[in-house]
Amino acid sequence: MERTAPEARGPAPFGPPASVPGLPVLPELAERLAGAAHGAGPEPVGGGRDVLEAACGYWSRRGLPTDTSHAAAAPGGEPLLLALLAATGGDVLVPRPCAAWYAPQARLLGRYAYHVPTPAECGGVPDPFALLETVRRVRREGGDPRALLLSVADDPSGTVAPPELMHEVCEAALDESLLIISDETFRDTVHDAGGTVLFSPAEMYSRDVVVLVDLGEALVPPGWPAAIARFPGTRRGGELHAATLDALAGLRAVFAGPVAAAVAHALGEPGTVTARLAAANRLHAVLAGALHRTAAAAGVLVRPPQAGSHLYADLDPLRPALTDRGITDSVELEDHLTRRLGAPVPGGHRFGDGPDTLRVRLSTGPLLGGSDEQRLQALTAPDPLELPHVDEALRLFASACAELDGAPR
Repeated sequence: MERTAPEARGPAPFGPPASVPGLPVLPELAERLAGAAHGAGPEPVGGGRDVLEAACGYWSRRGLPTDTSHAAAAPGGEPLLLALLAATGGDVLVPRPCAAWYAPQARLLGRYAYHVPTPAECGGVPDPFALLETVRRVRREGGDPRALLLSVADDPSGTVAPPELMHEVCEAALDESLLIISDETFRDTVHDAGGTVLFSPAEMYSRDVVVLVDLGEALVPPGWPAAIARFPGTRRGGELHAATLDALAGLRAVFAGPVAAAVAHALGEPGTVTARLAAANRLHAVLAGALHRTAAAAGVLVRPPQAGSHLYADLDPLRPALTDRGITDSVELEDHLTRRLGAPVPGGHRFGDGPDTLRVRLSTGPLLGGSDEQRLQALTAPDPLELPHVDEALRLFASACAELDGAPR
């Protein structure tokens, strides 16, 4: 059992390197934001009617009918999760590894985040037997676990949990009376929508699941923080919703009016928005596949990517060669690869793994290019791997992998 303690401090585990710029802003969204720029007032706490109605439509199209009285919106996933955990009370269980922004929210509240190992086939969800063992052990030791935070399409691993495994995990959580918080930030970034089955816990366990979506990974630019949450249509869900809004009010976590206008438009999923998303998914699938092949050829352990723009690589098979280079943990590995590649390569210690591991999160971001022009070229190219700047970035990555493996340069 591993936990992130509320008293933990220091920039190394929790302050990730600067992010890599993504694709250019969709002009239609920029126009919506600019058109609402004359509005001086903020949105209501929890989101205005336009945003909430658009969010309900978004969920309805995914088989999750929702009423605006059980929906909330906030400027980013972090403040929305912070407010939700404040409303939930107690400690939270998270997968290991998990998204870098999960555990810090519990720590800010003076709570524990207990990390539970993920199974071999995917990330994003804990092993159900390890989950049961952890919950019971925590309670024996005086802890107060009340929620399980999981991810249906995972950051950092880029994998999607199989429906049968998700069922087992949810049954285990509900047997222990845990609220399930389903992070569905990457649900719309699946590479092969026809071949990968994504299951939301809210589809079967709607009375016990809060759905959280940070929109900055798919529908809106990450520089425009926006997130939505769907609460159960029950008395408990209503109480959680009200308490979450109280916490958001205390944080003054409200949308700026122009951002809310763009978010509401994106949530309506007009053709231009869905076309951009589909093109981005195709691009990230190609680039993530190339990263996976290159890393695997160098002896790195990495699951095949299924969603998003990230992969989680385990370089432990290269430990002897890395030790010869003075690299013995994920902190040193992060420093080395970030310098060598000229782009952030966050180590496993940022995602809940121990620093003694040799794991890093790889991203397709550095392959997109250094300018908006190059990124648009990558987005529209029939074969992005044939673009000179993409080929050069892949060659640099392959060279770095070969060096770590001790192979001739």
